[in-house]
Amino acid sequence: QHMLSKVGMWDFDIFLFDRLTNGNSLVTLLCHLFNVHGLIHHFQLDMVTLHRFFVMVQEDYHSQNPYHNAVHAADVTQAMHCYLREPKLASFLTPSDIMLGLLAAAAHDVDHPGVNQPFLIKTKHHLASLYQNVSVLENHHWRSTIGMLRESRLLAHLPKEVTQDIEQQLGSLILATDINRQNEFLIRLKSHLDNQDLRLEDAQDRHFMLQIALKCADICNPCRVWDLSKQWSERVCEEFYRQGDLEQKFELEISPLCNQQKDTVPSIQIGFMTYIVEPLFERWAQFTGSTPLSENMLNHLRRNKAKWRSLLHKQHSSSRSNDHSGQVTGSQEQTLNEEETP
Repeated sequence: QHMLSKVGMWDFDIFLFDRLTNGNSLVTLLCHLFNVHGLIHHFQLDMVTLHRFFVMVQEDYHSQNPYHNAVHAADVTQAMHCYLREPKLASFLTPSDIMLGLLAAAAHDVDHPGVNQPFLIKTKHHLASLYQNVSVLENHHWRSTIGMLRESRLLAHLPKEVTQDIEQQLGSLILATDINRQNEFLIRLKSHLDNQDLRLEDAQDRHFMLQIALKCADICNPCRVWDLSKQWSERVCEEFYRQGDLEQKFELEISPLCNQQKDTVPSIQIGFMTYIVEPLFERWAQFTGSTPLSENMLNHLRRNKAKWRSLLHKQHSSSRSNDHSGQVTGSQEQTLNEEETP
């Protein structure tokens, strides 16, 4: 209860919260947020059915994944809650927008196999052929979510056209998290901000900003306090390395960022921050204005990047002294854009 009272704070410790809830951070957080935002009353949701649906979502995550698990989903949901409260956005949001934002955040990675899209394509995984090699994971996360929504009958009391609209919008939000579409969204956001033509009274523009908010929430780890940020960085790299080990075992080419011998945590993180995180969060700050949250996130991002640089420098120095120079490789923009990054 004490932690939930601080759920809107940016230094919220999701790892501690997960321990306090016995591994039920996602369910506990969602029940609380749906209550706080008045969604249960507004949509006349049945509490038992709602709880059952949240449990289905939480259990559809793979707890053995170091990164893409239910704690990541809870972390993204908590970040989304923070973003939905930003004044520029909050005053325009409808209960439907808020529910969609929270549901998409909670379910955006359900049933994630712990490997990325290129891996699924080159191993001829059935999901790759099902979705014709396009946004394979994101399509699967969306379809899995719709399956659980229908099975739970959570929204069965709403008119059919309303539930169809919710399902489509959920898809549009979850598909926006595909890192391969990063530039497409950045270009659109830059154009809106430069032309100052965002009209948040308009449902279409609100939906676009919800997509951007979810993209930010999904990759906000480098903008968290160092202790939390570092844990997430180590977890995502551990997941990459496990994929690299699998590729080695099956005698496949090791994917970019997945070679533990070459791709170090600092080098991966510096590349990720430089080419993916910074451009998005600078635009987000331009949209929100200089709010305490945006300033705080950018400050953490700069400080964390400096810490990784200093760790990389130490690695370089020690590898030189061991006469293993050249082992550490910097992550490149192209690599990161091709990768399914966190």
